[in-house]
Amino acid sequence: MIMDRLYNEALKSPVCVGLDTKIDFLPQYLKDKDWSAGEKITAFNKKIVDATADIAACYKMQIACYEALGLDGMKAYSETVRYVRKSGKIAIGDAKRGDITSTAAQYAKGHFEGDFEVDILTVNAYMGEDAVSPYFPYIENNEKGLFVLLHTSNPSSRNFQELKLEKDGQKLYEAVGDKITEWGKPYIGESGYSAVGAVVGLTFPEEFEALQDQCPSTFFLVPGYGAQGGTGKDIANIFKKSRCAVINSSRGLITAHQKAETPCETEGFEALIREKTLAMKEDILKWL
Repeated sequence: MIMDRLYNEALKSPVCVGLDTKIDFLPQYLKDKDWSAGEKITAFNKKIVDATADIAACYKMQIACYEALGLDGMKAYSETVRYVRKSGKIAIGDAKRGDITSTAAQYAKGHFEGDFEVDILTVNAYMGEDAVSPYFPYIENNEKGLFVLLHTSNPSSRNFQELKLEKDGQKLYEAVGDKITEWGKPYIGESGYSAVGAVVGLTFPEEFEALQDQCPSTFFLVPGYGAQGGTGKDIANIFKKSRCAVINSSRGLITAHQKAETPCETEGFEALIREKTLAMKEDILKWL
């Protein structure tokens, strides 16, 4: 199971590097190249993977950053996920897909086969099981996994996710947590975690801790570290119970060369990103 592999990687380092790359994030020497935007982004991403592969559990690519550049951007997405996987690391496609069964089946084929093949995909289950079940054959037969949106890190997630249900007083996201556990039962690996995982924001640490107890076989992808305010201390209580997550940081890591005390706009910029990634790893693990 792919989540066994991710769990074992996360024991060494819980850091997920988010390659949610925009042209603005690139050092000036790459911006100045006589290349397409997609080629520049691909070169940037490869430098980061090379510099951090030994201290990151996995890499997450937010597909919107690439879709925004059209065909050129999608070529960069394809080359990036292929490079991550060729480097022996786990590639998470952050696409948050969610649609009726026939459409979801096409999304599953598009992201678990071919040019955009990743190891794990983020999906939106708020249309119900129809939006998730077409991915299950890939989990069963092709070593793939899912991270289902559960309690997300954005401030307005409370608008809907925390609404109480009339039936039993559960909050909506808690009911979704029960469903994720149910869907994941057939796909629990040797680690005790299912290939059907969940996305929970670090911006709500107390709710996350409760979900850890509610969903003990669920492995989590956790956004919200760094630029969104989350810290290693916020994850401490969760990790003292179990190492059930990878923690993502995107712009907080991949813009380190721009925000350093001495910014670097030339070749070698990736050393500052490596330094920031290592600092994140140490910030999380020091609380254990």
